[in-house]
Amino acid sequence: MTYIQQAYKGLTDAWRYIIGFFIIIIAWQFLGMIPLGIGILIKALETQSAPTDIPQMVALFGENLFLFLMLLSFAIGLLGVFLVSKLLHKLSIKDLTTVRRKIDWKRFWFVFFLWGIISVGMVLLDYFYFSPEHYEFNFKLQPFLILCAIAIVLIPLQTSFEEYFFRGYIMHFLGVLFKNKWLPLIITSVLFGLLHIFNPEVEKLGYVIMVYYIGTGLFLGIMTLMDDGLELALGFHFANNLFTALLVTADWTALQTHSVLKDISDPSDMAFTEIFIPVLIIFPILLLILAKKYKWRNWKEKLFGTIEEPPKDDYKIIEDIGNYDS
Repeated sequence: MTYIQQAYKGLTDAWRYIIGFFIIIIAWQFLGMIPLGIGILIKALETQSAPTDIPQMVALFGENLFLFLMLLSFAIGLLGVFLVSKLLHKLSIKDLTTVRRKIDWKRFWFVFFLWGIISVGMVLLDYFYFSPEHYEFNFKLQPFLILCAIAIVLIPLQTSFEEYFFRGYIMHFLGVLFKNKWLPLIITSVLFGLLHIFNPEVEKLGYVIMVYYIGTGLFLGIMTLMDDGLELALGFHFANNLFTALLVTADWTALQTHSVLKDISDPSDMAFTEIFIPVLIIFPILLLILAKKYKWRNWKEKLFGTIEEPPKDDYKIIEDIGNYDS
């Protein structure tokens, strides 16, 4: 059984996905934003002015409090995804995650540490050898320890929401709707990119940054379809956001934190290296490493094949002979 076929273990009526989509959006963008909205209202009454963008909200609340309030909305959104999947579609969290008998945490931690080592290594090389003038030392012990607590608890919930919503829930729906794999892959990648369109990075770098966001979505989607599960995408996304939040920040990014380093360079000077090198070079190399480790085969079928509903009586048989390599 392939990852998208897992949807058929539950209820796949189109109306359920449409209603579920709006429930998740309400949980994420309405209920999840109530604490931040209350905070903005209180601060606005105190200062007689309301913030209109992320830098202003960071200045108003401080880095750690704003990060906490922002990430809280994703945690509530993730709860919405799980409840909709369980109650509306009768699909378990395990089946929304993977085709394997149980969630393979070894996969999660392998790619987490792989990408963590690579991403941290690239930043440190740049700081110590290539472009030390682009950074300033930003470390302050007390706010950094608070940042660590917030990041370790809430960033995995934020990244898990994005993976379960885009590569999980929406990909299942589109696969059932279109009966193929390539359209869900492309559409979820574009939607994932559009999720970031209001980030400060877009205003600073221009719409060329969307190449990175959509390319990252495509990379995570390929990983999910080839591996028939979300474990690798979950691990990569968590590592990417966690180490970014802890290691380096900038005044023009969505993640403005009390990190160890602060990037003070002109972002337009590094647009090529920050956008195109990951998408065109680093991500394909990572896919080849993962393909070798997990013995991915038949790329054409995995990424462009059709989706058929398995006979209900065959579910257990398919599970028993499925891909359980680790």
